[in-house]
Amino acid sequence: MRSYTAFLDLLLPLRCAGCSRPSGLLCGRCGALLDSAPTRGSPGPASPVLPPVWSVTAYAGPVRKMITAYKDDGRTPLVDPLGRALAQALKAATADMPTDGPFLVVPVPSARRAVRRRGHDHMRRMAEAAVRELRRAGLPATGLAALRQCRRVRDQAALSRPARAANLAGALETHPAADVAGRTALLADDVLTSGHTLAEATRALEEAGADVPAAATVAVTLRRPGS
Repeated sequence: MRSYTAFLDLLLPLRCAGCSRPSGLLCGRCGALLDSAPTRGSPGPASPVLPPVWSVTAYAGPVRKMITAYKDDGRTPLVDPLGRALAQALKAATADMPTDGPFLVVPVPSARRAVRRRGHDHMRRMAEAAVRELRRAGLPATGLAALRQCRRVRDQAALSRPARAANLAGALETHPAADVAGRTALLADDVLTSGHTLAEATRALEEAGADVPAAATVAVTLRRPGS
């Protein structure tokens, strides 16, 4: 799929990843969706471990297409606009930190098989782009890929909320070489859905001695009425 997309980009005018108009990587209208003011996301009934989560936009329509194009379809230059959006959410998340001192930005890890399939670690690269933006803005952020999966998990897409929680319980751990004890860490992910992934990442970091006051995502899945 990635090579096919790249081949089409050579033959055809580059199309917007959000709406497919022949207008470059992102058209003005779709790009503006990533410039919204960050708000606290609401994944529904939250785990008591889940910290406040800040998100820039809704995971729907063009934004869903952008993130899918970046993760799975080889449109890797989207890391820059998505990274800028994530940086805005992280800036908002710093309001929940107890001090204005140095902090870590820790991306939620992908499964190794997903990284192999995609050909890149999409969240690690997006978090790196966001940290560059934060440092340009004068914020003392440091990126650290401190987490890893310690067992296989099922694909979350078709699972119910309780099944997602059970699927992820105990699935993450910190790398042995990751020095997070006593440090402030903001979690970074692409989409907030049920909140279980971020809750599990928070648990793993806090068990290693980190303080996790908040998390940030580019987008948040809108809740259906009654869900």
